[in-house]
Amino acid sequence: MKKVLLLFSVVLTTAAFAQNKNAKASIEVDGVCLMCKDRIEKAAIRTKGVKSAVWNVETHELKLIFDERKTDLKKISAKVASVGHDTKEIKATDEAYNSVHPCCRYRDENVVGDHKN
Repeated sequence: MKKVLLLFSVVLTTAAFAQNKNAKASIEVDGVCLMCKDRIEKAAIRTKGVKSAVWNVETHELKLIFDERKTDLKKISAKVASVGHDTKEIKATDEAYNSVHPCCRYRDENVVGDHKN
């Protein structure tokens, strides 16, 4: 009986570890300020399957934890681009880019310069 319980415990533990569906990844996203950070993170989180999204203003790195069965990096990039922020994979449309606040216009060198000072 002890052997059966031990075997059952080993199989159950192995199955639990084998079902880890969450992936960690990071993508580069253009932006310049804390308003950008809020917009980028909200867009990523609203993508079905994304568990965590944290964007760094200085490095432009969006760190993600997501369920690989429900989404992928391309879908997340598309969602971020839809709110006006370019990623390495997908560029935001002009309409989406123009919808961001004027201080968030990361394609404008004057705006970027203002945020560095």
